[in-house]
Amino acid sequence: MPKIGLEVHIHLNSLKTKLFCSCPTDYVGKEPNTVVCPVCLGLPGAIPVLNEEALKKAVMVAIALNCEIAPYLIFSRKHYFYPDMAKNYQISQYDGPGSMAIAKAGYLNIGNKKIRIRRINIEEDPAKSIYPSGSMLTSKYTLLDYNRSGIGLLEIVTEPDIEHPKEAREFLNKLRSILEHLDVCNCEIEGSMRVDVNVSVEGGERVEVKNIGSIRDVEDAIKYEVARQKAAIAQGLKVTRETRHWDAERKVTVPIRLKESEEDYRYFPDPDLPPYQITEDYIRKVKESMPELPDARMKRMVEMYGITEYDAEVLVSDKALADLFERTAKLYNNYKKLANVIINDYLRWINDKNLRVSDSKATPEALAELMNMMDKGIISIKILKEILPQIILEGKNPREIIEKEKLNVISDKDYLEKIIDEVLEEDKDAALAAKKDPKVINYLVGKVMKKTRGKADPYLTNQLLKEKLQNI
Repeated sequence: MPKIGLEVHIHLNSLKTKLFCSCPTDYVGKEPNTVVCPVCLGLPGAIPVLNEEALKKAVMVAIALNCEIAPYLIFSRKHYFYPDMAKNYQISQYDGPGSMAIAKAGYLNIGNKKIRIRRINIEEDPAKSIYPSGSMLTSKYTLLDYNRSGIGLLEIVTEPDIEHPKEAREFLNKLRSILEHLDVCNCEIEGSMRVDVNVSVEGGERVEVKNIGSIRDVEDAIKYEVARQKAAIAQGLKVTRETRHWDAERKVTVPIRLKESEEDYRYFPDPDLPPYQITEDYIRKVKESMPELPDARMKRMVEMYGITEYDAEVLVSDKALADLFERTAKLYNNYKKLANVIINDYLRWINDKNLRVSDSKATPEALAELMNMMDKGIISIKILKEILPQIILEGKNPREIIEKEKLNVISDKDYLEKIIDEVLEEDKDAALAAKKDPKVINYLVGKVMKKTRGKADPYLTNQLLKEKLQNI
């Protein structure tokens, strides 16, 4: 069984400013190297000053992940020479002599399994490397954008408790939901959650795959790396300790360097940032200020709305989705039916089109009106599914769509009887079979629906068919 550990790097993009300076965190889409100052550029003599809101966010995450919180916040310098760090060191944290991580010894449950959290660090992000003529492996040169440099990061390191790629995905999805509920990170912003994966199989050394940008790619990278290492060992080859790069286009990992040890980084406490005391009173106040966490929200939604645990879990997995459900539930009270439509129709359509829930223009008012019209028999579930994309993409009013495209349910008995007669005449074998097997009636209802473009009232159609079949 492989051993898998994750190092998850989370942008504190809910903060207004960077970790150690007053530059804004809203750098996405800005001209390169314009959202910078002497501190985040690493110019000589520039002195960092801690953004105290970053400490609060880190403590909230530590509490949510059941961690032990350190009595002091101590920053260390992690030394390495690389162009993305102009001062040749990164302000980070080190869990060792004379220093400590802000939190350690936590856990996060996924299903019945506990994934242990080794530590949580606060650190600054380096600059963004851009490869204009290809990828890291093919570009002839690298450009650097220091707009990202100095953005606050949380590094969340797990123990190697993960055994399957699916468990890694479940862990990251649940962690993402926690971060969104705590308003720590908007994980939908590109680069806001990056993952390093450590993988080892029996008989080989630990291999690190760096800087994976999506949860789906994490799962794919683990699958590939486990297969690669097992194949190498089966052929009598040695799996050495190294750092590899995930090529998302080719879906393979490629070597980039030998893995460094902690000694290579020459950690020591940062002399510009003295220890910051974290008192029990401070932790208590942070805990009292925390919003509802996903597990508690899921439990409340099951009790409050009477929906299944599975439906509540799916809704809470994405804060925006759970918010949409709860806002719509204030306007429409058939909660089970609402959850079913949001999960099976709304969310599936979002996923099929590779959209984010936040991309949707559907309002709670529009969804509630759509559900009410279906309950009143004005439209069928088929029509609901048909017009849902227009509501999501364009924010259109459902009633206006139905009136403009004449999509109202057909409840005219004489008209439906005429269509039913046509169906029974066209498929006499099915008509005779339906007399013996009531399940075949559904097939005939489907043919009526097809002829009416899904507009026939399904309940009335079913009743009329049963009456007609009795006279055959």
